[in-house]
Amino acid sequence: MRPELRTTDDGVQYRDLNGNGRMDPYEDPRLDVESRVEDLLGRLSLEEKVGLMFQTVIEAGADGSVLEQPGNISKSPTSTVVLEKHLSHFNVHALDDPRMAARWSNALQALAERTPHGIPVTVSTDPRHAFIENVGVSFSAGAFSQWPEPLGLAALRDAEAVRRFADIARQEYAAVGIRAALHPTLDLATEPRWARQAGTFGQDPDLVTELGVAYLEGFQGDSLGPGSVACTSKHFPGGGPQKDGEDAHFPYGREQVYPGGRFDEHLKPFPPIIAAGTAGIMPYYGMPIDLEVDGEPIEPIGFGYNKQVVTGLLREKLGYDGVVVTDWELVNDNHVGDQVLPARAWGVEHLDPHGRMELILEAGADQFGGEECVETLLDLVSQGRVTEARVDESARRILAVKFRLGLFDDPYVDEEAAARTVGRQDFRDEGYAAQARSVTVLHNDGGRLPLEQGLRIYAERVSPESVVKHGKLVERPEDADVAVVRLTAPFDPRSDLFLESWFHQGSLDFPPGLVARLERIAAVCPLVVDVVLDRPAVVTPLLRVASAVVGSFGSCDDALLDAVTGTIPPVGRLPFDLPRSMDQVRAHGEDVPGYDDPLLPFGYGLTI
Repeated sequence: MRPELRTTDDGVQYRDLNGNGRMDPYEDPRLDVESRVEDLLGRLSLEEKVGLMFQTVIEAGADGSVLEQPGNISKSPTSTVVLEKHLSHFNVHALDDPRMAARWSNALQALAERTPHGIPVTVSTDPRHAFIENVGVSFSAGAFSQWPEPLGLAALRDAEAVRRFADIARQEYAAVGIRAALHPTLDLATEPRWARQAGTFGQDPDLVTELGVAYLEGFQGDSLGPGSVACTSKHFPGGGPQKDGEDAHFPYGREQVYPGGRFDEHLKPFPPIIAAGTAGIMPYYGMPIDLEVDGEPIEPIGFGYNKQVVTGLLREKLGYDGVVVTDWELVNDNHVGDQVLPARAWGVEHLDPHGRMELILEAGADQFGGEECVETLLDLVSQGRVTEARVDESARRILAVKFRLGLFDDPYVDEEAAARTVGRQDFRDEGYAAQARSVTVLHNDGGRLPLEQGLRIYAERVSPESVVKHGKLVERPEDADVAVVRLTAPFDPRSDLFLESWFHQGSLDFPPGLVARLERIAAVCPLVVDVVLDRPAVVTPLLRVASAVVGSFGSCDDALLDAVTGTIPPVGRLPFDLPRSMDQVRAHGEDVPGYDDPLLPFGYGLTI
């Protein structure tokens, strides 16, 4: 239910957010953003300003209600964080039915109207339009239209297709009240073992820059406005070159290294994304080792704590004056069930939460990701370690984004429009075509592809329903005209720390037993193998065994079979080099895009 608008004597409609019966300047839709921000800032209590500087996880009730108890990951009842802690930025997790998601968003905004100045809520999300389900990184599409992972968009080599995807995602997000995107990811996929590559646009800095800007423009438009979804571009100054490919979510992955001296290439996408108007930027967790920038040694502490990087490089050298939000949980450990994820206080583990927060603010960040510990910042102010003027500086940037998005004038959404928009059939059709087209043909011995229609097909990890659309499903390779087998790029399962089980890390070698079993299949019928390349697997043994090998980057079974039969011709090209061996991976500099002698190079892809 949308609240009733008031009308002034001279006919201006406005929302009386503080309930004083008159239109104050911050409520006046005719005024410029700067004037509205300054008026509101002068009215806020310290507690309200501090609340703006935290963005934490929130979970929605499946029936459209706000949750009034801790969730699976969220720590507090919704009314506690909104009304008592004055938070107004939330990273939403699972969303199911679009109508209920919109109802929840409206309920959350109605709750926010009960705060002293009615500051509307900004709901953000990690990517949720592809396939990977990882509560620390992204969500599978569910009710939203489903597309390839960003690596698959990069495989299409089409900036207009990326811009179109982002515009569709913008429409679907906005329909359910999501007005902030914790993406794009502009990291370069230069370290094959790193777990985060599927969310990138690949290894090449020029391609990443081109597609990153197109992505931003699709979400935000030419400038941030009431129809936009505000983007937080990440991870500054480039999060790809993790030592030994270990992820910086975890203590063993805290180090970021530049043995090839390629820091400038990892930084390259950020100046254009700043020029294009990104609303936010997120520094990475990693701590740089032996890094020099412009001849100055960079302190080996996490980028979010690093004043040389956030203030010196990002704000002063690159001229960025937008919102800097830290990556999640730099201040406190996260305990979920019987597991823990230590605070990513890399290089400053010895500091207590107060010291960590103080250092983050000194570095130049505005908002604490994944935290709701407002009392810590209030303590710092009361102790004189952080000034209220410093709080004002960040609150001013944060409020400006809310005003530009039009949230103060109307944060509510239409449930019926949400149901019509999210997962609209034409959106789904475009996403499906992109899934099929992004399939990349790596090997096609004797022109086995495209497969003929009507063949007898033996399949593994492909749904029977998809197979029978193109041929006859048989139970034994010996009875088949062709075998189609889907594989996931190899990884080493880990499950000690919270989130760890979701991250694909470690070796990229297929186990010898699997290769031997594929050889037995190939001995009795031609073998077509698809490898889901969330990381650049060592496919060397597969090229020897299979008649055809393709790589996919987020394609459902139907889309894969449409691609290998040529129903929708695959046009994908590799967004990164494929290595010959793990020995080559281990000998490779983590920051260096590509190899001197790859098995298959960036840009490789056959036509069928």
